[in-house]
Amino acid sequence: MRKVVFSRRASIRLEELLQFLEREWSEKAKKDFIKKLDRSIHQITKHPDSTPESESVKGLHRCVVTKQTTLFYRYDSKTIQVAALFDTRQHPDKLKKEL
Repeated sequence: MRKVVFSRRASIRLEELLQFLEREWSEKAKKDFIKKLDRSIHQITKHPDSTPESESVKGLHRCVVTKQTTLFYRYDSKTIQVAALFDTRQHPDKLKKEL
């Protein structure tokens, strides 16, 4: 199975998102999101081509974790490289800065 590596920026976004969920919603909402993220990561480690390729960046795939959160990643034979976690409620131009 491929090793999952988060970029520094993706790690920061994930931490911010988890803090937001706990602060604004609940510990349960945070745990539910973590379960969905774990399921998504498990899926892409086994089947990295199971999600569509980004229309804007060649070789970058997007995996919808929740309707508000999309994970963008690249992969090779050994690793899944998480490039960004993106809040889909933001302006799409902001994603370009994340990548």
